[in-house]
Amino acid sequence: MAYETIEVRKLTPTIGAEIFGADLNQELGNQQFQEIHDALMENLVIFFRDQKLTPDQQKAFGSRFGRLHVHPAAPGLVEGHPEILVIKADEKSQRVAGEDWHSDVSCDPEPPLGSILYMHEIPANGGGDTLFANTYAAYEALSEPVKRLLDDMTAIHEGEHVYRGRYGVDDRGKQYPRAEHPVIRTHPITGRKGLFVNRVFTTRIAQLKRNESNAVLEMLYRHIETPEFHCRFKWQPGSVAFWDNRCAQHHAMWDYYPMRRYGHRVTVCGDKPFYRA
Repeated sequence: MAYETIEVRKLTPTIGAEIFGADLNQELGNQQFQEIHDALMENLVIFFRDQKLTPDQQKAFGSRFGRLHVHPAAPGLVEGHPEILVIKADEKSQRVAGEDWHSDVSCDPEPPLGSILYMHEIPANGGGDTLFANTYAAYEALSEPVKRLLDDMTAIHEGEHVYRGRYGVDDRGKQYPRAEHPVIRTHPITGRKGLFVNRVFTTRIAQLKRNESNAVLEMLYRHIETPEFHCRFKWQPGSVAFWDNRCAQHHAMWDYYPMRRYGHRVTVCGDKPFYRA
């Protein structure tokens, strides 16, 4: 794909690209916005270096792609900006967000289109990378009998076991999202098919017995974790990652305890997943 207003450098042949020539703290022209959008569709996750963003500027960039999402469980920690999700870990942390492969908030009836993470601080030991997986490639690499097995199957995605009590707020009486989505998801823009199950939120395949579901899901999770489908991004202060939750999963490395890592995430609302044979 040819680009005129940005430079696109692929991280791997399969997924990921760094974008040069775009200042996200400025209002994007229509052509540059379209080229960034096209780069995301082509590469599934795109990265920007040396950005300086206020919460309003990060939100303005995200809003070009759609309405902004408010997390169903995490408290708003940036005053006046409920759409900003704080991603942080330090010497007091007992867990970090994203330690297992997942697609953000897939338990929502309309899971997010994409997520935009802007990193303020990185660990001094060089840790804290994020890995991304191409779920198109994972689906396409399956054998034809397994593809036929999964055809028209749906999976249950739940937030209850993930969010209940996690953020230290009183969530008594609160109901967390639960949804049923196709195991194979058709991307609404590219038309490509990808696997849409993940270790964090998916609890079972609806059409199978529990033991059958567990076995099939574990096979799919391990398949998605195959390194050939991945790229790995090393953060710097001021780096931005923008990933498409409809066709990519991610895994945050927690190899820097007790050091500090801090960033802001903006998430763009999506639509109801569907499968087209």
